[in-house]
Amino acid sequence: MNHFKTIFRKEFTDTIRDRRTIFVMVIFPMLLVPLLLTVVAKLQTSSMRKAEEKILRVGFVTNGNAPGLAEELFKARGLRVVEGVSADSAEAFIRSDSLDAVIVVAQTFDAEVKGMRAGNVSLYYKSSEDYDMVKRRLSTVLDGYEKSLTAERFKRLNLDVGIMRAVRVVDHDVASVKERLGKAVGGMVPYFFVIFCFMGSMYPAIDLAAGEKERGTMETLLTAPVSRFQILLGKFAVVVLTGILSAGVSMLGVYVAVRQVQEIPPELMQVIMGILDVQTILLVLSLLLPLTVFFAAFLLSLSIFAKSYKEAQSLISPLTIVVILPVLVGIMPGVELDTVTAMVPVLNVSLATREIIAGTIKPLLLAEVYVSLFALASLSMWACAKWFEREETIFRGA
Repeated sequence: MNHFKTIFRKEFTDTIRDRRTIFVMVIFPMLLVPLLLTVVAKLQTSSMRKAEEKILRVGFVTNGNAPGLAEELFKARGLRVVEGVSADSAEAFIRSDSLDAVIVVAQTFDAEVKGMRAGNVSLYYKSSEDYDMVKRRLSTVLDGYEKSLTAERFKRLNLDVGIMRAVRVVDHDVASVKERLGKAVGGMVPYFFVIFCFMGSMYPAIDLAAGEKERGTMETLLTAPVSRFQILLGKFAVVVLTGILSAGVSMLGVYVAVRQVQEIPPELMQVIMGILDVQTILLVLSLLLPLTVFFAAFLLSLSIFAKSYKEAQSLISPLTIVVILPVLVGIMPGVELDTVTAMVPVLNVSLATREIIAGTIKPLLLAEVYVSLFALASLSMWACAKWFEREETIFRGA
């Protein structure tokens, strides 16, 4: 045990002397996460506000019909109506950004409406722009015009407009604000935790194996009166610690970022602070611990195999994409935590974190995630120990 503590202290001291490790483990997540979340929130808010306040250039083709619709469009705030546009050129005008939308009234519109049928109005727009704000704003005007026509039609028939509604649906959403918020943002939060957990483990793993080979100090360490397993265990503990610390700092970064965004209403802020409570954070960290053990064992194995620091970087750096992929799958709609996904590494952490944040985690599924993660961590640690015992691996290329 004393040998392990000595090796751990020595390796940890060497690690925290490395500026790259400190930057990736502490400074990077502490600065990047708040900055990224704050900038994204402010940009989204600003972009939506601009889309709502933008003066829309709307082409209007009446074909001699719907005079009431023309009045509604000219009265609407934030619209600049352009008449005399050709219906055949509607798509070309929008694609060239000459117009934001074009409304084309069918030639038979008035006749259809007088005959108690529905008249056709075509709305041309780009759905990919400004959160579909063009369609939403113009749909409000068109819906208002339709209601006025419907009211006039029922008045002519001496009927109450209310008879149109045979069923009145009253919504009762039983999901709490915490559940809705957790499902909405809970998928993105694991992205930061997992990636910083991996990155926080990556550089120490490279430095403590391939870096030590390159410096020529691995042979000296192996001649010390301690077993190879104790040497590996000391290095392993440092890599796990740096990974967990990096994930913990990223959590602190999320908290700081939330406090920085002033546009969040006080009621919603209270819910968010309730999500970021001690119990939730400890549960998430408990999931990240076995995942970090797996990362540490796998990264150390690759680093031990590499002949140099540069080769270890080339082997390990592409794995960042592999780690991100399951987290992105967890964000997709319809992907839920079940008995199958609870067994998939990284994906199970992403989905379980989302459920924990929403407060809807099922104990049995959480237990399955733990069993899966600890089994994977144990297997990877055993494989790393076996790998470290091989002379041809440690002294490869020597």
